[in-house]
Amino acid sequence: MNILITGGAGFLGQQLIARILAQGALQLADGSGLHTQPVKHITCFDQGHGSIQDPRVRNIAGDISDANQVRALVDRDTAVVIHLAAVVSGTAEADFDLGMRVNLDGTRALLEACRACGHVPRLLFSSSIAVFGGDLPAVVTDATTPTPQGSYGIQKLIGELMVQDFTRKGFIDGRSVRVPTVVVRPGRPNGAASGFASGIVREPLAGVEAILPVPPQTEMWVASPRSVVTMLLRALELSPQDWGWHRSLNLPGLTASMDEEIAALKAVAGDAVAARIRHQPDESVMRLVRTWAARFDTSRATAMGFVPDADFVSIVRAYIEDNPAATRG
Repeated sequence: MNILITGGAGFLGQQLIARILAQGALQLADGSGLHTQPVKHITCFDQGHGSIQDPRVRNIAGDISDANQVRALVDRDTAVVIHLAAVVSGTAEADFDLGMRVNLDGTRALLEACRACGHVPRLLFSSSIAVFGGDLPAVVTDATTPTPQGSYGIQKLIGELMVQDFTRKGFIDGRSVRVPTVVVRPGRPNGAASGFASGIVREPLAGVEAILPVPPQTEMWVASPRSVVTMLLRALELSPQDWGWHRSLNLPGLTASMDEEIAALKAVAGDAVAARIRHQPDESVMRLVRTWAARFDTSRATAMGFVPDADFVSIVRAYIEDNPAATRG
């Protein structure tokens, strides 16, 4: 089986590729049961090359919005497509044209490539809880109408609707998962408006100052990279019958305030590390964040076998275990 992962050179893409390589196969269910599909090749498509060196991985650099290039990525041997490539929230808000080109045009180009490939590939679209915003109920459920308040959320919602329609038409077996804010993101800060939720853990552990641009009581719906990778694979393995007609799903997570994140950091690494966090309000960040949902009822996902992190302390500990070189204490 051949797999295409767009955005595969990013941190989630690299963790996902590493997990798939370690397993050596995917467990994919259909109407007749669960089938073990050995992985022959993984195509990692991104702006640059990933760091994983394995004969089963082919790195291709390019532009997701280039329809001709994307069409060449999907052929009759491509059984699974995982679409992670995106311009993140803060960047999509600051550069409208870039966000539309990558998040909207790129997704359309990929779906059209799948439509033209001669079979029905299984496609997983990484959406976001940013599809919810504005005047929301205290707890968002699977029945809550998406009302995004930023360009990124709007582009992701349009992507979900396209995945739904291409599935309805029989062009793909699509499924979209609304990923919580992923913390703790390793590496350098990116343009995500939610980046501070990782920064207030990552930077202090690396021995440098972190800026908290929102009130400490600000709550967010979060999940660790480990749990997100596990849930992405779960979303892939479920049968079309498990998904039913509704192909968008809110993934489980934790509601964590920034105060709770800092308390978890103190519990794991000590007061001196947490003291490296400085509160510096930024209205441009708060304007976006205050529109986001922080509490979800993910009963449907739970019934489908998706499992969240246990608590935020476990998220901090997992980050330290997975990124020892980035932790100085």
